[in-house]
Amino acid sequence: MQTSNLKVNLSTVSDIIAALQTILCSRVIPEVFDLETPYSRTTFPNPNHCAIELKDQSISAIITKRQHQLDKVLHDISGLQTVMDGIHTLQQPLIKQKNNNIKSINLHKRLVSPLWRLPTEILSQIFCHCLPQFPGLNELQPPSKLTAPMLLTRICRWWREVAMGMPTLWYTLSMKVHDRDWQQAAFFYASWLKRARGCPLSLRLQFHAENDSTNTGEFSMFRDLLALEEMSVFIYENISRGDMPADISYSILQLPFTLCSFDASGWLLNFNDMSSCNPIWAHLTTLRIRVSEAKAVLHLLLLAPNLSSLTIHIESEDVQALRPFTHTNLQTLDISCECFLDPGSQFYHLFNALSLPTLRILAAHDVLEWPHEEFKAFLSRSECPLESLIISGEVTDEQRAKYVALVPSLQFVLH
Repeated sequence: MQTSNLKVNLSTVSDIIAALQTILCSRVIPEVFDLETPYSRTTFPNPNHCAIELKDQSISAIITKRQHQLDKVLHDISGLQTVMDGIHTLQQPLIKQKNNNIKSINLHKRLVSPLWRLPTEILSQIFCHCLPQFPGLNELQPPSKLTAPMLLTRICRWWREVAMGMPTLWYTLSMKVHDRDWQQAAFFYASWLKRARGCPLSLRLQFHAENDSTNTGEFSMFRDLLALEEMSVFIYENISRGDMPADISYSILQLPFTLCSFDASGWLLNFNDMSSCNPIWAHLTTLRIRVSEAKAVLHLLLLAPNLSSLTIHIESEDVQALRPFTHTNLQTLDISCECFLDPGSQFYHLFNALSLPTLRILAAHDVLEWPHEEFKAFLSRSECPLESLIISGEVTDEQRAKYVALVPSLQFVLH
């Protein structure tokens, strides 16, 4: 039978199936040969074999017979295998047709699904609620195809078009990268952020560097992100507590002037670091940072006149008096200190030096000895509209009353 150009239609396949079912239902049982002989139970050479051979049949004749039987079985097996291969060949286009039918059914079911009748505006709102929470710097993971927004582009063509046309799905990005694969990550950044289409951008980057020279000059790509407004960076590296390496400070200088919120709490900066990154501070309104000396706080406030919210951690054993300084825009100050030699000294000197006339929220953490008199003088001097005071140290009811007397807007004191 010639099959190279044969096109089997459904009726032919049905005929074959019917014929095979008829054969199978007839319960044709393959011939089973009786293999029992006078020698079957003999396990060791026996001198009586010769007598048995003379009485019955020779062993060589039995072997010849068994070989003919084996040849017949192998021939039947080969024939059945050929039939099964042919059935498998007939089955493949049917399976393909089945899959195509299922796809067509699912497509048309989607067309009558309520989701397909939703206006794009409502679907866009649903997509926004699918976004995962923005992780902390110590929880950063590369974007996954199994979570929004990337997952939304893999459901169907319409969802992909809606998701790709929504800048609000792509304006935030968290990434954990190593200096060895930074260029690949930078390319991924660029592809992702192009979809934001000018929407204010928010980035979180955790960078792992193996060497003292971190080769972070590639950060210069951020200078082209003119819509970048928020950025958080945490760098793991072998850098001592000396001055910041030139390539890192250069990278910070490449950040665009549109940046207004910057989280650099992954670095420990000193006075010189502040100066080396000077231009970036002037445009910031929100900052999270760690510094190695109290005087760096005042220097930072001097370099960042537009700052309205500052979260700062001071790690220093160096205790010294600070020059008076007034910052006219700071409204929220969250500060913590580490100074084991003289607990409370950092707060003591800061409250003696600072005047914050617009301060509304003050949080002071890790205060072992609260400088009551210095803080009271700070309130009197600043004349600020303080509304919330959060202190981890001990404050008496009498001290609270004095604070409220100086600042009537103060509603509560927590510690």
